[in-house]
Amino acid sequence: MVRKITRRGKLAKKPGKIRHQSGGRTAANPMDTSLHTTLLALLTERAEAMTVAEITAALHLVPHQLPLLQKTLLQLVDAHRIEKKGKRFALAAPAQSLRATLDLTAKGFGFAVIEGEAKGGKDVFIAPHNLGGASHGDAILVSVTGTARGRREGRVTEVLRRAVTRFCGIFSTSGAGGYVTPDDDRLPYTVLIRRGDEMGARDGMAVVAEITDYGSERQGPTGEILELLGDARTVKVQIRMAIIQSGLRETFPAVVLTAAAQLTPVTECTEDRKDLRHLAHVTIDGETARDFDDAICVERTGAGFTLYVSIADVGYYVIPDSPIDQEAYQRGTSVYLPDRVLPMLPERLSNDLCSLVPDQDRPAMTAILYFDHQGARIDQRYCKSLIRSRKRFTYTTVNQLVYLKDPLVSAAHADLIPMLELAKELTALLKAQRRKRGSLEFNLPEPIIALEEDRIASITLAERNQAHLLIEDCMLAANEAVAETLAKARRPVLYRIHQYPDLTKLDTFTDAAKALGLHLPQSEVNPAWFAQVISQAKDTSTEYIVNNLLLRTMQQARYSPENSGHFGLAADFYLHFTSPIRRYPDLVAHRVLHALLLGASAETQRLPFPEEGKNLVEAGVYLSQCERKAIDIERNIHVRCAALFLMDRIGETFGAIISGVTAFGLFVVLDDCYISGSVPLTTMTDDFYLHDSRRYRLIGERSNRMYQLGDRITVQLDNVDLQSKRLTFSLSTELPNEPLEQNGGKA
Repeated sequence: MVRKITRRGKLAKKPGKIRHQSGGRTAANPMDTSLHTTLLALLTERAEAMTVAEITAALHLVPHQLPLLQKTLLQLVDAHRIEKKGKRFALAAPAQSLRATLDLTAKGFGFAVIEGEAKGGKDVFIAPHNLGGASHGDAILVSVTGTARGRREGRVTEVLRRAVTRFCGIFSTSGAGGYVTPDDDRLPYTVLIRRGDEMGARDGMAVVAEITDYGSERQGPTGEILELLGDARTVKVQIRMAIIQSGLRETFPAVVLTAAAQLTPVTECTEDRKDLRHLAHVTIDGETARDFDDAICVERTGAGFTLYVSIADVGYYVIPDSPIDQEAYQRGTSVYLPDRVLPMLPERLSNDLCSLVPDQDRPAMTAILYFDHQGARIDQRYCKSLIRSRKRFTYTTVNQLVYLKDPLVSAAHADLIPMLELAKELTALLKAQRRKRGSLEFNLPEPIIALEEDRIASITLAERNQAHLLIEDCMLAANEAVAETLAKARRPVLYRIHQYPDLTKLDTFTDAAKALGLHLPQSEVNPAWFAQVISQAKDTSTEYIVNNLLLRTMQQARYSPENSGHFGLAADFYLHFTSPIRRYPDLVAHRVLHALLLGASAETQRLPFPEEGKNLVEAGVYLSQCERKAIDIERNIHVRCAALFLMDRIGETFGAIISGVTAFGLFVVLDDCYISGSVPLTTMTDDFYLHDSRRYRLIGERSNRMYQLGDRITVQLDNVDLQSKRLTFSLSTELPNEPLEQNGGKA
């Protein structure tokens, strides 16, 4: 479909009448109020619906009162007090109220996520005038008032619980004290701060405020300032604002820290713990990692290979229902930010007792996996163990050792090279096995934000070398083996499931892929189909776009006690086992596997999470939400830091790729840094542009100039809005400035 969607410059608005209205209609006068009461009383008495003529006769109205009657009837319909059935009116039946959570958008409307409804259905649309004073995240009662375009519509009848009482924002002074504008654009209000409650905040300062009175629809909320954060244009303040907005826990309760301090380290083998200290275990992590929860060792056998994947025995220290366990469950996962880590476990555990540091005895849970010469798993065993890591390797070092064959690095680690070479040989076979069954290998680089004191030194893309893939292959093998073992033993556990892609989104991707010139496989859409598409785009200029679009078709992976397989990995059995220091579902798997080793029955096994009355289904939902929250804050901080990084570079030009095409303009991603922004159509004043929605492109009506998804262009930075975290660009014919990572940025 091709539509003309812009004209030169800004769109002109037609002059029109201005009317002061409330709720979309003229406010009722005193006569309306009397007629309201009379009408409702009449319709309450009548069992059948009535026409306007019947109502006129029953109320003995004269002709000049008919306009008032019509207006009053419409007002009562809008207020859901009566309902119109064809040409007849009747008293509205009491609407059933449903418990829900409000998901409010930045545009002012929202969606009510109904409790107990299955995922994948359409939530109830709530128009701005039907919010009833509710805000983002609130627990509400909602009544369904109708349907439109296949989606239920409703209105909020009651706010049960406020999600936001404490928030961060920007303070603005006024004569009566001031106002705080929330940092989250989904909170559609400003909060009045009366004089004496502003704690000395200055104009433009970032603050933490608390709402003391939510007010009404006519009068906004009132609050007080709790904490002064400082200059919003600094990295430290922006990260703190993101943490507060997400509701993440910044510190551990004293009872948890005390319990962790009292733990005694494991230094000797017991009857139920196998001594594996003779094996050449090593850890392989990033340069900045501080918690090492997995170590590997590979041996050659007559049948093929033996892979030892030894994972920190967190379950030994974290007892179900203990203060440490309860806090870990509440957090669900560790969160990694540019300037700090918000760990799931206290540092005494995460960086000390449970961390597989070199040259120290550490308790572990070890998966011993046996593979043939083709990389097929032929057997597996598990045990509690005591290991001693020989070396804390980084990805860079291992890449230099076994893939780049750096002689200087090799000389320093000659004793461990044979084991690493075996690991390289085995993981190549494991990868081939996964590719054969159709496992997907997305290539979406992650941005890395480097800080120098309180400034952003650079935003670059994380490097993924062969060593990353080596350790990843080992962890995948262990996760699959444990999942299959527990499934066949019928042990309740949290699987990591990934379902078939969304069919509607798949159709959208198909159109986009054709626009990019891809030749889609003429076969069943399964993991192998996706793998072929990814392979076709590999090392091309559109690789990023194709991977990103494909990922959007996928449903989110989640935790569930019902094993439905993992589509992305083309695996029948999969769970998370290898990172119990930073993920609670991994700790669940450890406890269930340990119970299996002990021969404990599933019926007598204690629940692997602390909240009384909860079950694995609810735990899976909650822990999936914790993971999503961690991903969201990482993205939130990236866009904040991107805005800070580019604040002083207005007017500069950058190379970019078009990542989206809409009727309102282009979306772009800057080269080498994964920073996103938009090119509004209003800035493209050189021509009239037509939007070809099927081919994802804009076409100049006179020049026939084309801007299409996947095209590489040069853009100029026009505006940085730190409040909304939006970057606005315009098209440029100049050459890009020097790469971002070389120029640095100021905060």
